[in-house]
Amino acid sequence: MKRILLLLLLGKVCLGASAQSLVSTNLPIVILDTYGQTILDDPRIVVSMGIIDNGAGLLNHISDPFNDYDGEVTIEIRGSSSQQYPKKSYGFTPVDSVGVKVNIPMLQMPAENDWVLYAPYPDKTMIRNSLAYALARDMGHYASRTRHVELVRNGGYRGVYELHEKIKRDKNRVDIAKLTPVDTTGDELTGGYIIKIDKTTGSGTQLWYSAFDPKVHFQYHDPEDTELLPVQQNYIQDYVNLFETALQSAGFADPLTGWRKYADELSFIDFFILQELGRTVDGYRSSTFLHKDKDSKGGKLTMGPMWDFNLAYGNADYCAAYDTVGWQYQFNSICSNFTPHIPFWWDRLLQDTVFANNLRCRWDQLRQSFLSTPALHAWIDSAAAELKSASPRNFVKWPILGQYVNWNYFIGQTYQEEIDYMKDWIAGRASWLDSQLPGSCLPSAMAEVPNGIRVNAWPNPFSSHVMFEFDRQLRPEKLELEIRTIAGKLVERQPLNESNYSWHGGHLSPGVYFYMLRDGTRVFARGRIVRMR
Repeated sequence: MKRILLLLLLGKVCLGASAQSLVSTNLPIVILDTYGQTILDDPRIVVSMGIIDNGAGLLNHISDPFNDYDGEVTIEIRGSSSQQYPKKSYGFTPVDSVGVKVNIPMLQMPAENDWVLYAPYPDKTMIRNSLAYALARDMGHYASRTRHVELVRNGGYRGVYELHEKIKRDKNRVDIAKLTPVDTTGDELTGGYIIKIDKTTGSGTQLWYSAFDPKVHFQYHDPEDTELLPVQQNYIQDYVNLFETALQSAGFADPLTGWRKYADELSFIDFFILQELGRTVDGYRSSTFLHKDKDSKGGKLTMGPMWDFNLAYGNADYCAAYDTVGWQYQFNSICSNFTPHIPFWWDRLLQDTVFANNLRCRWDQLRQSFLSTPALHAWIDSAAAELKSASPRNFVKWPILGQYVNWNYFIGQTYQEEIDYMKDWIAGRASWLDSQLPGSCLPSAMAEVPNGIRVNAWPNPFSSHVMFEFDRQLRPEKLELEIRTIAGKLVERQPLNESNYSWHGGHLSPGVYFYMLRDGTRVFARGRIVRMR
């Protein structure tokens, strides 16, 4: 009966006229019936949701049965500054017949109960977020999975949306330990935290501030502040302060006692790359997530997941975010009156030559694969092709092509012009980063070492094997190769009977490791290698 009433409500017998001529589409269709209620920012209301998805390569018709989801959800308007736009984004949770939240898979994404229907509005390409998240996943990190859909609400067509996974702790999302109220001491206290650096608007959560800059705002995300005990709040605050203190110290670059003692280097490198490539105007200072697992699981402060790139890739007209040249991490000096600030971290990290060199190596490596300009352009073209039939309907409902929307820098007259501008901007930005990123990455260069021993470790960064080669200035049988973590834990000790040795390290976690060639207590060579994802 509910389905019959909804069909009548949508007016499908009238050729879908109320649904803005949406008859069929290659995108999944999401249909909401609010039972005459208005969706608010707060509180949530209960509505009916149906999703039609016939699978890859098949059309979805407005008259098809609901075959991906058919039930009720609680829903609210979400976002901060984005609430100014007429096309609203929503957060929703599937619930059962008595209103209890349930974990449900959505559009082939793993089952969960926190989802986002994101409304791309100032981003007229409608793909900027999806691109950033896809690149993060290609780097080996978790980022929200996304699917473009077309939304119909109460019989009215609402345009192209993106179904996103909300950032939260889950084995299929941010895969860290679950922090519970009994986790108040020892290792149990040390992990299960997702925090963020963000604006105060739209958060509704308790803040704390950096001891080094009161305009840097930290917030609890998952668990939220109301779910955390004071001892747990204090622990994660203290840990962030230890990281910042170590980073500010004179010995900040020391591999054992400096900032690496508290932070995952690779995540900071990849976060920097994606923020600078996108140059999102909110980068580093807003919608910036971090997480920490338990110490027993290697629990260091880890950047990510990536979030909120709708004003990235040249799509903002203020604070130089439209320019393909210049550093986004220097935003505080470009727009000094803006709050919140970007933490001091990034300028300080680049003063660490090892970090800078590892950053350069990572960038050069990725530019040979999915961060190459042809690969980036191919991804954009493929995403735009998926929206080819849906985008005209979206811009009939929301006639903003050729119109300024806060805070567009470029105003294309057509959807293709918006796509072409994004491609050109990314090409220019990546080219500038090619020439300006600090550090050096010369895997074939022999490293200068004490006592006349020169070592070549290649490839570096590596994914599975490293070849160590060194000059025959000592009898090789006297030497041992030691490999340790940045915390000093021994990974391997191997006698060397030849002047070269192929070492397998593909089983190790991504990160920085240190090697030494030694003979008893004497160290003849040392250096670093980087295991990439």
